[in-house]
Amino acid sequence: MQEFWTARKRSSDEKYIGKPFNSSSSDSEYNRDRARIIHSSSFRRLQSKTQVLSLGESDFYRTRLTHSLEVAQIGSSICEELKDLYKETPEYLQAIPSFSLIEAICLAHDLGHPPFGHGGEIALNSTMKNAGGFEGNGQTLRIVSRLGEYSPHHGIDLTRRTLLGLLKYPALHKDVAKYTSPLIPNSSNKEHTKPPKCIHDEEEDILDWILSPFEKSDQKLFKQIISREGKHSSTKYKAFDTSIMEMADDIAYGVHDLEDAIALELVTHRQWETAVVAKISALDGYKNEAGELKKLIDFCNKNLFTNSNKERKHCISKLVRYFVQNIRIQEIASFQALELRINAVMELSAQLSLQILKEFVRDFVIFRPQVQALEFKGQQMICKLFDVLDENPKRLLPRSDYDLYEQSPNKHRVICDYIAGMTDVHAARLYTRIFTPNIGSMFDR
Repeated sequence: MQEFWTARKRSSDEKYIGKPFNSSSSDSEYNRDRARIIHSSSFRRLQSKTQVLSLGESDFYRTRLTHSLEVAQIGSSICEELKDLYKETPEYLQAIPSFSLIEAICLAHDLGHPPFGHGGEIALNSTMKNAGGFEGNGQTLRIVSRLGEYSPHHGIDLTRRTLLGLLKYPALHKDVAKYTSPLIPNSSNKEHTKPPKCIHDEEEDILDWILSPFEKSDQKLFKQIISREGKHSSTKYKAFDTSIMEMADDIAYGVHDLEDAIALELVTHRQWETAVVAKISALDGYKNEAGELKKLIDFCNKNLFTNSNKERKHCISKLVRYFVQNIRIQEIASFQALELRINAVMELSAQLSLQILKEFVRDFVIFRPQVQALEFKGQQMICKLFDVLDENPKRLLPRSDYDLYEQSPNKHRVICDYIAGMTDVHAARLYTRIFTPNIGSMFDR
C-alpha cells in the first residue's frame, strides 16, 4: 500500500489529514486535482449525459455537465458563507475546504453516472449485482482512482482529501446489498435491482487507503452501516467536505432543475401552489423566521411563472441564496478527527422547504410517463447491450477493452466499465449499429 498512491503522496500522510487545509502549498495540490478533473475525458462526456430530461429535446435545460458546474459554484458559496460565519472559531475555520478543493470535489461528483440517468444505473446494477455491484457514486471513485487517463494504474490520481470528499457511501456492495425477488422472473421491470448506496467490492483497497491516516476507532465508526428491514442497508456517516458537496448537489437539484421544469412549461402555477406553496406555508419556519421564508415564497409565487426569464432567474437566485445562508456546522458523532466529527447541515425549515422542492421536481417531472418511457427505453438498451457484449466480447468489444477483458478476474466489470463510460448518444448509436438492419458501416467509429 505504501506505493499505491506514490504520485500524489508527500513525505507524510498527515499532509492531507489533520493539517491546515487552506494553506497555499496544499491548495496548489487541490488546484491540480481540479485541473485534472476538468481536462479528463469523463468530465467532458458529462455534456452528453442525462441530468433529468433526456438529451435532444431542447438545447436549454441542464445536462450532467452544466449541473456539475452549478454544484461547484454552490459548493464554493457554501464554503464562503461558512468561513464568514465561523471566522471567530479557528478549529472550524481551518477545516473548511478551500475553493479549489470543494470545486474539485463538486466537479467530479457525477463522473461515474452512466448513460440514461438513474435508469441506466439500475440497468447496469441488474447485470452486476452478483459481480461486485454498480452504483454511480461508486463508479466515480473507480474512475478517479483506477480508470482515468492520467495514470496507468491510479486513474486521475487525486489527493487523499479530494477522494475522501467524493466518498459519499463508505461501504462495500457485498456488505449492504439486500435484493428483493422480482415479481416476474426475467422481467423488463428492473426496479427491484436498484443499487444500494455503496462503492464496488473491487475498490476495498481504495477505501482502506483513503481512511488509513485515521485512528482505527474512527475508521470502524465511519464505516458503520444501518440495517433496514426489507431494504438495502445504508451508511451512517460522511466526511465534512462530502456533506458540503451533498448540500450543493441537493440545492442544484431542487432549485435549478425546478427552473428547467418551469421554463419548459412542464409544471403549472396551480401545481406549484398546491404542491409547494401550500406545504411550505404549513412549516413552522414560514411563520417564525422573521418573515424571511414567507417573503421568499411570496416573491417566487408572484414572479416564477411570469413570461420574463429575468424575473424567473431572480427567483432562482433568491432561492439558492436562502438555502446557502441557512447552512451551519454541526458536530455529529464521537470521532477523534475533526474532518469526520463535523458536518454541514441545513436549518430545519430550509431543509424541509428544499425537500418539498425536490419532491415537486420528482413527482411532476421525473415521474411523468413521458420521461419514464424514455428512461425505460434507455434501460432496455443498456441491458441488451450488456448481454450481447457479454456473449460476444471478442467480436464486439474495442481491442483495448478486449485486452482488459482477457486479463481481468471479473470480466463483467470490464463490460460494465465500457458501457458506463458511454454518453447517451454513444450508447444509442452502438445499439442502433448492432441491432438495426441497414444501419452501420465498417467506417463507423
